[in-house]
Amino acid sequence: MYWLVETEEQISYLINRGYKEAYIEIIPISQDVHPALNDISLVYFRPSIEKKGFMICVDHSETLSIKKTRIDELLQGIERLYVQDKKNALYYFPIKSLLDVNLISPPYIQEPTAAHTILYTRFNGKTGVNRLIPVVKHYEQSETTYNAIKHTFNTQLPLHFNFYNNYATLAFFGIEKNGIKTNPQLYEQFFNQKTNRAFTRYNFYTTTTRPSNTFGGINFAALNKDNGCRAAFIPSNDRFVEIDISAYHPSLAANLVGYDFGEGDVHERFAEMYKVDYAKAKELTFKQLYGGVFEQYKELEFFKKVSVYIDNLWKNYTENGWIESPTSGYQFSEENLDNMNPQKLFNYVLQNLETATNVRILMKMHRALRGKNTKIVLYTYDSFLFDFDENEKDVMREIKNIFKEFNLNTKIAHGTSYDFNG
Repeated sequence: MYWLVETEEQISYLINRGYKEAYIEIIPISQDVHPALNDISLVYFRPSIEKKGFMICVDHSETLSIKKTRIDELLQGIERLYVQDKKNALYYFPIKSLLDVNLISPPYIQEPTAAHTILYTRFNGKTGVNRLIPVVKHYEQSETTYNAIKHTFNTQLPLHFNFYNNYATLAFFGIEKNGIKTNPQLYEQFFNQKTNRAFTRYNFYTTTTRPSNTFGGINFAALNKDNGCRAAFIPSNDRFVEIDISAYHPSLAANLVGYDFGEGDVHERFAEMYKVDYAKAKELTFKQLYGGVFEQYKELEFFKKVSVYIDNLWKNYTENGWIESPTSGYQFSEENLDNMNPQKLFNYVLQNLETATNVRILMKMHRALRGKNTKIVLYTYDSFLFDFDENEKDVMREIKNIFKEFNLNTKIAHGTSYDFNG
């Protein structure tokens, strides 16, 4: 059959073939629009048993259109469906059989054709450009991408694959799709964009899997706390509630090394150990966790345990060439890391454990919030922002109990905008 699929007869042929394994690439109508606001132009479909791929047309200036429901029917029957960036694909096809190629090997950077480069440049900032690029050029680019990554389909899945493919992806997708309501005037003032709802984009294809969160030139993980820009984000319900985990990394480190801080504030415990005030205790603890234990505190039980853990971690890493992180199963290997040292490796493990723990927390939150008006709209490492409906006080109590399940202390702030200091 010809590679261009634009008729009912052609899509029926593909459906009736009963493919069990395939790769797809979703080509949106607009390249730079968030998938929550985007739609499909074309779907490149490459069954593993075929010698060529097929370009299924949904909305393109040169072709007839296939209904998306027919593509759903085609894809639902496939047992192993490879895709680059499963989280992105879920906006268009929420299919359980999706397997994220980017979790098997580093993300492939797609080389644009000359047509892509010219038209993206000519219509910079415009929507719908993918509908104008010749279909044959989309097909050429997708075929090139498939040939570059197809070797990963038959490789053994890494130990961490299930955790990130089936849990982390859904955890972050569940936040992204909610978006955050904005004050349009303030949003334009601070970010030079016009919208009444902003959408985030979490990227956990990082060295430690700790996600970045940038979209449309805005770094949502590092919004300025002092210049008023956070006031541009407002709740759709009654108010924002922010839950911060207190002393997160010291708490995670304590769990790793088998140390119990007891009840109460962790930093207060450290202040007692150091015999300094609260603020100084926080400073001293973080300096030592990230930079190494100071000589005068090496005999404190917590740091003695941390030092032993770091020594064993480094020993396993240098002898085996890799170590496996707890919870996620993520592997840090010598072949993928440069200029490592014991403290740096420990910090990587802490960041990975932080993310893995947060994924577990987020999955429980999504279940608790299913069917509720209250939504989680932003996550930043040790901070969780909720768009809270005041008629759902029971669900907020349930959310607080989730943190207790993980033996984590929290602090809560609330307000009518994200600028809690305003």
